[in-house]
Amino acid sequence: MTTPSQDAGPPLLQLRDLHVAYGGIKAVRGANLTVREGELVCLIGTNGAGKSTTLRAICGQVPVAGGEVTYAGRSIAGKRPFELVREHLVMVPEGRGIFGQLSIEENLVVGAYTRKDKVQIGRDIERVFSLFPRLAERRGQVAGTLSGGEQQMLAMGRAMLSKPRLLLLDEPSMGLAPLMVEKVFELVRTIASEGVTILLIEQNARLALEVSQRGYVMESGAITLEGPAAQLLHDPKVRAAYLGEAAA
Repeated sequence: MTTPSQDAGPPLLQLRDLHVAYGGIKAVRGANLTVREGELVCLIGTNGAGKSTTLRAICGQVPVAGGEVTYAGRSIAGKRPFELVREHLVMVPEGRGIFGQLSIEENLVVGAYTRKDKVQIGRDIERVFSLFPRLAERRGQVAGTLSGGEQQMLAMGRAMLSKPRLLLLDEPSMGLAPLMVEKVFELVRTIASEGVTILLIEQNARLALEVSQRGYVMESGAITLEGPAAQLLHDPKVRAAYLGEAAA
């Protein structure tokens, strides 16, 4: 049984018996998961475990074959991704998905496409630049010329311009150098400290559990373990399977 964080609010996202299939292949098998308002929750597992498919099902990018996805107390089954962005449910996808031919600043403006408050958008862009000084130095630079880590920062900054209530991060450390991974996870902590609820999908189990309050482990499309992140970090099975340590 998962113990919610003491300061966490009511459930913001809930998956109940979620099933997702690609043709005859069952990618997600009866997943149950809860993220409460104000929490940072991680979902860890090996490549191909079904983590990214779970996120895509939440965001309406792949159809749900069975079960229920609720956000802010309402079913979001069948809603398209841009509709969910308007409801402040935002995903930073694996691979970042930036607009390579646009400048850094233009990418951020695109992130605010659902908003009309131009003055506040300008302030929020400057706030993003304060969080990402490496981007601020080159705001007019074409985004496609950035390093992988800088593109990840830009993708996270663009998501922040959508004013997310729930932010879904899909493998933010993938392909990054160790120093850049540390920087990205510092930013995840900062975003969470500002009150944004986060569901983090990550193969780097140690880092994911270290920044999160609670965690879930997914294997072959099913949730097999859940609990406080500190507890999972010291679980012998997790340590053996995901942290490269021998089981006790």
